Amino acid sequence: MDLQLDGLRVLITAGASGIGLATARAFAREGARVHICDVDRGALEAVARTDSALSQSVCDVSDRGQVAVLFDNALATLGGLDVLVNNAGIAGPTAKCEEVDPAAWEKTLAVNITGQFHCAQLAIPHLRKSRNPSIVNLSSAAGRFGFALRTPYAASKWAVIGFTKSLSIELGGDGIRVNAICPGSVAGPRIESVYANKAAARGVDYAVVLEEALAKTSLHRLVTADDIANTIVFLCSPAGANISGQAVAVDADVQALV
Repeated sequence: MDLQLDGLRVLITAGASGIGLATARAFAREGARVHICDVDRGALEAVARTDSALSQSVCDVSDRGQVAVLFDNALATLGGLDVLVNNAGIAGPTAKCEEVDPAAWEKTLAVNITGQFHCAQLAIPHLRKSRNPSIVNLSSAAGRFGFALRTPYAASKWAVIGFTKSLSIELGGDGIRVNAICPGSVAGPRIESVYANKAAARGVDYAVVLEEALAKTSLHRLVTADDIANTIVFLCSPAGANISGQAVAVDADVQALV
């Protein structure tokens, strides 16, 4: 299927690993021009060696000044913007609410939701000039369900849903589509760390937490970064032209979080 994305100009935050890198590569395979940013300079250097077609910047999306520089770099390289993928996010602390460090709470929201605001606000004037404009915000299954011991993360991901729906209404008249992706547990080091921390907090083995999580999915499996990337690319293609304001779950049908 030709998704008609040749020449599409795409900016992806946290694009040097995981979902971000898988999404960058998926767009590039379809002929898009992609600029990525990441807070991890070493990861960006590794991408430069393996994916030289991806232009890049170092950026912490929670820092407005760094985001402004990112947009200067990306726009100069791409010559405009058609797609923003707000992928940057951190796991935040794993602890009971009364034990969460307020600084960790603030940092989680600063990256996971305020960072999306910074990027969207700077992207919108440029997206208005596009013939196929789209914003995709990364939420989570934790933006649909309660998530004990992960209140900062869950709060930020619920906020992403509200931000997405509000933007879709606000920008609909400009033809800008805005959607959120709600991944379930994505196979890889990050979810392994999350499960290990939850196991430690509960005083149980890692395998117990993993099995409980899988048991709460109809398909009894983790999803992959490529599963998320393929959905994002579709939503940003002409084939997704009438999909906006949606929180799209790619999660093996999660019924609850543990």
